[in-house]
Amino acid sequence: MGFAVLLALLLIVGAVAAVVVQRRPNGAGAMSDLDAEAEANRWVVRLGGSLSAFTAGARADRAAARELSAAAERHRTARHQLATARTPAEYAVVTRTALEGMHHVRAARRALGLDARSAAVPDLRAGAARDGRPHEVSSR
Repeated sequence: MGFAVLLALLLIVGAVAAVVVQRRPNGAGAMSDLDAEAEANRWVVRLGGSLSAFTAGARADRAAARELSAAAERHRTARHQLATARTPAEYAVVTRTALEGMHHVRAARRALGLDARSAAVPDLRAGAARDGRPHEVSSR
């Protein structure tokens, strides 16, 4: 009788462990396809919103115009990449492209003498966009 109870407990523990392992994302800290897509889409939309705020009435400044042009190019590229992305790695590329655009928006805001803190974005040098993990916003 004791052997049967022990065997039943081991089977239950094994089943629970198997369920936990199956529900975990692939690799430590990796995002699911849907999470990666949502993260990429969030940054593309945020970049587009940041650009639309400037089209309403940005002052003429050459440095700001260059930065906004670069940001608009990153936005077009990220939208195209997002349309064709299917894997977390591809979505990470989209996120990185959109974050590059956000850095250009931030530089344009600085060139215009505006508050750049409102355009706070993750640091690209940290590699957060490349590995698919959630981003921490820097306040630089």
